[in-house]
Amino acid sequence: MEGPVIAGAEPFVFPGGEVGCLLVHGFTGNPSSMRPMGEYLAAQGFTVVGPRLKGHGTRVEDMFDNSYQDWIDSAEAGLEEIKNKCKTVFVAGLSMGATLALHLAYSHPDTIKGVVPICGPVFMKDPKLILFPLLRRIVKTVPGVGSDIKDPSVVELSYDKVPLPALGELLKLCAMVKEELPGIKQPALILAARDDHVVHPSNAPYILEHIGSSEKELIWLDNSYHVATLDFDKEIVFENTARFMRQYA
Repeated sequence: MEGPVIAGAEPFVFPGGEVGCLLVHGFTGNPSSMRPMGEYLAAQGFTVVGPRLKGHGTRVEDMFDNSYQDWIDSAEAGLEEIKNKCKTVFVAGLSMGATLALHLAYSHPDTIKGVVPICGPVFMKDPKLILFPLLRRIVKTVPGVGSDIKDPSVVELSYDKVPLPALGELLKLCAMVKEELPGIKQPALILAARDDHVVHPSNAPYILEHIGSSEKELIWLDNSYHVATLDFDKEIVFENTARFMRQYA
């Protein structure tokens, strides 16, 4: 059973119009990283749902037995919720939330009108991953990847450790979604930080090139690190997402 939800990490629902956006948070994070984006979109008249992924926003131990299917199930529960409120649904996500957003677009082509991956991985380029099979036999966690933010006044609410079994599940999820990219046909707005220290920026042009969408766009963020939804470029992220949804709704 999961521990109590950390204050500020709760899921959110902002009622609005008939066009809605599902916002999916990242690995070891929680809905707090997407809340400002949700508030902005709601002020623009969109309905917004920000689910909390299983094992996240409580205590790091709750992630130890997570599978990537658990995170897909959490995101799909959010999709079901917003589908019941809106005629037109978009999905956006940060980091692993972007990977999940791409998977949802692939799995629910009739429901999801467009997808917005923000600093999302479909592969990992960290050279330290070569040690992963050995490390997971020796230790349960490694130092966290949260709060990669250029703005010194902002701190992300996230776990300070990464559970290695869950990292293995994230790598499996990335590999699966990488293969799914050609099958995603909806319009796509890809946002990526040039100075991302968590997800290698080369993921963004890879997604742009391999996604099956005929209408697709990549916007580079020049004044943010990984958590772009909380960083200096957040307005660029928010405004372009709203523009994209109006364009394709």
